[in-house]
Amino acid sequence: MADAARKSRLSRSAEFDRVYRSGRSAQHRLLVLYRFDRPEDVPAGGASGDQSRIGITVSKKVGGAVERNRIKRQLREVLQASDLLDGTADYVAIARPGLPEKVEADGFDALVEIVADLAAKLQPATTKR
Repeated sequence: MADAARKSRLSRSAEFDRVYRSGRSAQHRLLVLYRFDRPEDVPAGGASGDQSRIGITVSKKVGGAVERNRIKRQLREVLQASDLLDGTADYVAIARPGLPEKVEADGFDALVEIVADLAAKLQPATTKR
């Protein structure tokens, strides 16, 4: 299971750059979420090409190593549990300073709510209601 989780992550700088340059973004004062809808000719990497991949960026401005790693684990858990990962896109989440304090003060549900709001803004344009 750990191997599957590792394969569903963005790991190379070029992959992050592609998401930043060609993807769409939604912002909250504590989190930025990018979505890049992969074309058919761009491989997902790893064993299965039909899997969404996640990249998480947390700068030293957010806190020390323990705090940064904790928020990365929490973000990864929220993103993987959400219905966001449909297999057709790559995502990058950028934590901003204040996010760990918000999660600690308001609980894990605050992070779930922030991610859900940003994910709703990034839904593909083809699914109109």
